[in-house]
Amino acid sequence: MLQKVVEKISRQGLDGFLFSSQPSVFYLTRFRSTHAYVLLTSKGERVLITDSRYTLKAERELKPQGWKVIEVKAPLFGNLVSILSDFGVKRVALEGDRVKYDFFERFKCTAFRRGIEVIPLSGFLDEFRMVKTAEEIGFIQKAVEITDKAYQRLVEFLRENQKRLTKLKESDLRRFLICEYLKGGAEGESFPSIVATGDNSAIPHHETSETPLRENAPLLIDTGCVYKGYCSDFTRTLFIGNPDRELLKVYEVVREAHLRAVEAVKVGRLIGEVDLAAREYIERAGYGKFFTHSTGHGVGIEIHEPPRVYKNDKTPIREGMVFTIEPGIYLPGKGGVRLENIVVVTDKGAKILQKTSLDVVVI
Repeated sequence: MLQKVVEKISRQGLDGFLFSSQPSVFYLTRFRSTHAYVLLTSKGERVLITDSRYTLKAERELKPQGWKVIEVKAPLFGNLVSILSDFGVKRVALEGDRVKYDFFERFKCTAFRRGIEVIPLSGFLDEFRMVKTAEEIGFIQKAVEITDKAYQRLVEFLRENQKRLTKLKESDLRRFLICEYLKGGAEGESFPSIVATGDNSAIPHHETSETPLRENAPLLIDTGCVYKGYCSDFTRTLFIGNPDRELLKVYEVVREAHLRAVEAVKVGRLIGEVDLAAREYIERAGYGKFFTHSTGHGVGIEIHEPPRVYKNDKTPIREGMVFTIEPGIYLPGKGGVRLENIVVVTDKGAKILQKTSLDVVVI
């Protein structure tokens, strides 16, 4: 993978690329640091630049793999530019969609005084990160397994405490999931878990609150964890008590839309066709205006990565892509339903990583 990135750097007419975002640094090195830069040169040189808190660890982990490790010193911009000069870099790119404007301008001015041209390039690694390796898929699969088990334990917990559910709050269920993730070997949540009871579930990205669980109402759980730096993402909507008849109908519409989107995943088709498979079915069922977001998104080191699974996206589907399928319908004042799985694109279509059923659950 690194060689392909280097080849792209060379094709772009660059002497080097200085990556600075934590996701990019981790993707290229598998090294974690809150303050690090990766310099890849068109000659194939690989350099990790980090501060004194991380240099010893970096030397132990990366030097055996052929990386040069350099400790960054103050003043930051002058030091970074000096490192570029030492490697003969005269034209360098930064992550235009990742660096702050202030950082870019100050770095650019410092570099200019040393005769180095700096240009911003956005999405430089997207084409590589969209297609996962077998190792990456394995990490995501493990994160999914931990999430599945945590959700199943949560359902068991709700059944065991059926008589006192209204004494539990949304935040109690989020804490339960976090504990299960840590017990299962995860590093933590991949994003702040969404627990939405009653009409809170009509807010697609409701923030988990102190709201008590409501009887005879939907309960939407959108959650995930991180394993070895890779994320899972998972949503189910269940019902506590007697479900509203229309919401049960909505559930079946969302379930069928989900399955149709999965079926639409084929190598060579456009990613937008996956969204349309779900969206057009929901529209025909009369709920089109209540489906207010894309059908899915890529997932990996970050919880939201390219591709965006939306109707106007022309990205061709490639084997090894990993993305979510998560159609939803949200009825203001009543509640919402979303069902989400992660799929891996294979030569035969979509492989669903989750094992949890899409069948309706009533507690």
